[in-house]
Amino acid sequence: MATDDFRRLLRGYVDVADLFHTFRLVSKPWQRIAEEKIDEDFRSGILLFHDGKDTSWVDADVRKERRKLVTRVIFLLNIPKVGERACMWAANLVVVDIPEGVESIGMSAFSDSSSLTTVSFPTTLKSIGAYAFSRCSSLENVDLLHINLQELGQTAFMDCSELKSMTIPDSLKTFGYYVFYECSKLVPSNIDVHNWGDATSEVVAHLRSLQN
Repeated sequence: MATDDFRRLLRGYVDVADLFHTFRLVSKPWQRIAEEKIDEDFRSGILLFHDGKDTSWVDADVRKERRKLVTRVIFLLNIPKVGERACMWAANLVVVDIPEGVESIGMSAFSDSSSLTTVSFPTTLKSIGAYAFSRCSSLENVDLLHINLQELGQTAFMDCSELKSMTIPDSLKTFGYYVFYECSKLVPSNIDVHNWGDATSEVVAHLRSLQN
């Protein structure tokens, strides 16, 4: 079998990011074929999730520019979580509908998705990880009141500069530091979010007052 034919056959069986990092120093043809395969995954603008596996920082960085092509995310059935960095840097993603059955959203899952305006959360959701929606600068409203959320990780909505409304359920047990850091349209300036000791209770009390 010719070398190029072998490469094309192999790429159908090996994770493309692993292939890229493993062979990029071997020869330019390996790098070219790996990049072509990655392009195929994003060119349609649809990102498919077959499982809840985390994406490493290295793999996320490989896909950084290509993530900007994503305009739609589809989660297949029976996915237990949205993995870490799953949609990081998807700058043209506008709407996300997270399906029932998902119990957790991993760290930085949607961070820097700067066009994201609407997220539908499932009733099964229990945890939102650190930085999960940080720097989603077009997000204005988040409704968590209908779900059994128990944990909001630190900086989960940090620097969501347009966020004006957030409803939280009574089930919430863990509220991380700096969850709403630099969310000036949601948290008033008289609440010092730099104060690690008291800011959590003050922010929660403020959000509760908005819901009444």
